[in-house]
Amino acid sequence: MENKRIYFDNASTTKPSNEVVREMMQTYVSVFGNPSSLHSFGRDAVELVDRARKQVADAIGAKPNEIYFTSGGTEANNWAIRGFAYANKSKGNHIITSKIEHSSVLEECRKLEDEGFEVTYLDVDDKGLINFAELLHCITSRTILISIMTANNEVGTIQHIQAIAKTAREKGIRFHTDAVQAVGHIAFNVEAMSIDSMSISSHKLCGPKGVGALYIKNGLKIDNLIVGGHQERGLRGGTQNVPAIVGFGKAIELAVKDMAITNKKTRMLSEYLIKKLQDNFNEIKINGHSAQRVQGIVNVSFDNVKAESILAILDLHGIAVSAGSACNAGSTEPSHVLKAMGLDDILAQGSIRISFSKYNTKEEIDYFIETLIPIVTKLRTISPLRKRKK
Repeated sequence: MENKRIYFDNASTTKPSNEVVREMMQTYVSVFGNPSSLHSFGRDAVELVDRARKQVADAIGAKPNEIYFTSGGTEANNWAIRGFAYANKSKGNHIITSKIEHSSVLEECRKLEDEGFEVTYLDVDDKGLINFAELLHCITSRTILISIMTANNEVGTIQHIQAIAKTAREKGIRFHTDAVQAVGHIAFNVEAMSIDSMSISSHKLCGPKGVGALYIKNGLKIDNLIVGGHQERGLRGGTQNVPAIVGFGKAIELAVKDMAITNKKTRMLSEYLIKKLQDNFNEIKINGHSAQRVQGIVNVSFDNVKAESILAILDLHGIAVSAGSACNAGSTEPSHVLKAMGLDDILAQGSIRISFSKYNTKEEIDYFIETLIPIVTKLRTISPLRKRKK
């Protein structure tokens, strides 16, 4: 098994499915017109964009004219927060989010603080859930937006989104959710769930990179983030990436259609891995909610071991896992998610994320555990952290 290559980093990005690649290639070859052009080549392209828009809308219970294509989840999150904040600043300047959001939300909120907005960052418990009572306590007459992610990208914990969104609507506050890690794993109906805006990313759904969407409920006032063109009904300038949009539409359609089957498999793989970890290692901690979580994400902390060392050696054996969000790769700081959940620096820095897709197998997990045992044993033997008092 020396040449075996195993990909366990699907929360970072997924392998595009054959059906998606096939439709994209057909588009590259046959439909190259600019969707904004008025001639037949442009009409052919816009027809495909409109079809994909409907596929995305149908997947989340929205209307096609509420879907705006973006370059991905980061742009969608930036746009949802900054665009809404500035379009509605006459109504208030207070935003509520959580301490475990994706960096594209947290960094945008910090920029807005520098520009005069007020932001409340909610704590979470040791499972990664926000405190609903704290949320209610933080709402003021100046609160205009609540942004809470549906499922955390590092530990998979799912928030009580519908209850949060309903409360926001009752109080006249708009609600946005980063659903990048959740779409395709849990069912959505944005209207029934009182969601005002939602960020989605294609490459988490076995679709192409570089494309995503922001759902914006009709009637929601929001400023442009990208200007310079009248694409996306005048709200997002820039020529649409037609092949990527086509791939995104196909990917989300397949993800929703196959969701029950995929969830069943990834749940089985997650439970199998957790048991293997608990049977073969001591001084570990499984992070996140044991039940209320996205299937396919397992985050585990190894006491007295640096995650970067584990990752590097696993990579030499052809196994790909991560030490948290890919967007924070290279950072020497402990995960902000795990720190907010109460882990100390040593446990947080010893945490790896294993994430599955429909393509993974139990046999790959067996090989992973077999490879991991001597790695952790060796690293703990030489670790200066062993001197820490138990």
